[in-house]
Amino acid sequence: MEDKKNSMDETVKEKDIKADPEASTEETKEVRGDKTPDAPLEESDIEMAEEENSEDEDAEDSPKDDQKSGKSFFRKDKKEKKDKKDLKIEELNDRLIRNMAEFDNFRKRSEREKTQMFEIGARDIIEKILPVIDNFERGLGAISEEERESAFAQGIEKIYKQMFAALSDAGLKPIDAVGKPFDPNFHNAVMHAEDPEQGENLVAEEFQKGYTYRDTVVRHSMVKVVN
Repeated sequence: MEDKKNSMDETVKEKDIKADPEASTEETKEVRGDKTPDAPLEESDIEMAEEENSEDEDAEDSPKDDQKSGKSFFRKDKKEKKDKKDLKIEELNDRLIRNMAEFDNFRKRSEREKTQMFEIGARDIIEKILPVIDNFERGLGAISEEERESAFAQGIEKIYKQMFAALSDAGLKPIDAVGKPFDPNFHNAVMHAEDPEQGENLVAEEFQKGYTYRDTVVRHSMVKVVN
């Protein structure tokens, strides 16, 4: 009886295995204690794994490259800023030197013009005062020796000397004429004479005194020249 029962069970199992071969395989494996081996990897899966590894490596290397590129860019930018700053300083320095030179030229030109204006104004005043000096000299020359000791004559003489001293301090000087060789730069010959006893081309007489103001002729001397 038991043999028949066992044979019937085996027959039922064989039918089940034929009906569901996959389940039977698994049951067979479980019965045997085997494990299902993993399915072989395809080429596409291998390439994807390699790409993931390369991306990971690039991700690891990229921060270093980015850091290096960042440093180089920062250095380049810093150098450009320094070059621009040096160029700006050089331009400002050149502009300052030019402005100082222009200001120095302007100062010298202003001083020269001021001096010239002062000399022109002083010369104009002196030219107007010279006739007064001439009148003082003519008046003192017309006073006799007896009248020269009077208070009036002495007062006139003192005024003349004081005025002439003030003009001399300002730069006025009389031109020496009598006995000097004739010089057209200082003398104005209004008369000629023949005198074998005197030298040739000499000033024999002065009719009106000439003056210079700071080495510039204000008035030429009116003289007589001996040939």
